[in-house]
Amino acid sequence: MAKHISIAGKGGTGKTTLAALLIRFLCERGKTPILAIDADPNSNLGEALGMKVKGTVADILADVKNPRAVPPGMSKHSFIEYRLNTALTESPKVDLLTMGGPEGPGCYCAPNDILRGYIGKLKDNYPYMVMDNEAGLEHLSRRIAQDVDIMIITTDPTVRGVRSAGRIAQLVRSLKLDYRKLSMVMCMASEEQAEGLRREIEETGVELGGVVPRDPMIEELDLEGRPLIELLESSPAYRAVCEIAERLGI
Repeated sequence: MAKHISIAGKGGTGKTTLAALLIRFLCERGKTPILAIDADPNSNLGEALGMKVKGTVADILADVKNPRAVPPGMSKHSFIEYRLNTALTESPKVDLLTMGGPEGPGCYCAPNDILRGYIGKLKDNYPYMVMDNEAGLEHLSRRIAQDVDIMIITTDPTVRGVRSAGRIAQLVRSLKLDYRKLSMVMCMASEEQAEGLRREIEETGVELGGVVPRDPMIEELDLEGRPLIELLESSPAYRAVCEIAERLGI
């Protein structure tokens, strides 16, 4: 069974950057293949990894609502499983499943049950699964991806950001998710800023797993439209992520 690393946090706090750099860390240490799941409606993990997304789960679920989309003689269950296989974007070291935008009107209970079973079977083929969540943790709350080994909540270096991370931690606890370790990572910050927010962090009851500094190398890649996976090893952000990964036992 895959070791499940799940990343959550409000928008703009570095979730996708952290997910992409953790995936690079795993790749460089030979902990492959990796199943990456982009569960954020603002799907850009594929871009960060330099992978062209073939399709999204949201597209599949929308098709299921159209009776004419399912071929005659094929059950809805078989159709969804077939389409899920075609939506998986594959590469030598990382396979990516992109969830896509929010679901439309109507009940998705049955498709979500199929999706849960599909991911459950799929992750058995990988030593690691990294999931980039939306802030609302919708996919976790529906138990679509279960048994989280390490839950990381990202924050920026602000009181508001830390308090938001604390609320997400409360949501994780209230959902009674099966997780083994809960940690906070402060992105685009300095150690001095993290120290200045120590009291706010302590009040969340979540351990600070580390700080990822603002990195001009990342900003340069973003300006050029290049994937984060191309960051130089000397990148301060990547070095910090490697240290965090080691500290958390990833």
